[in-house]
Amino acid sequence: MAIPISSRPTDKRYLGNSDSSHMEVHDLDNEKTGANECQIDEIIKAGNAVVFTPDTLEQAKSEGYDNCKFCIGGSER
Repeated sequence: MAIPISSRPTDKRYLGNSDSSHMEVHDLDNEKTGANECQIDEIIKAGNAVVFTPDTLEQAKSEGYDNCKFCIGGSER
C-alpha cells in the first residue's frame, strides 16, 4: 500500500512519485542527485511522494510504479 508522505523518510528504502504522468519508484539507497536525475526533494515538495508497505520494490511494482531509470534502471517507459 502506498502511503503519502511530506518529508524525506529516514527508515524507508523506496520512495514513489505518485504524479500520474510519472508513477516511478526510486531507491533512496542509490539516489542520483544530478540536475536531471532523481529529483527526490522536488517530488516531496510537490506533494507527490509516497512510501510503500511493505518497503519493497516488488510492492511498488505491484501498485503500477515503474523503475526510475537513474537509481534503479530498467525503466519500461
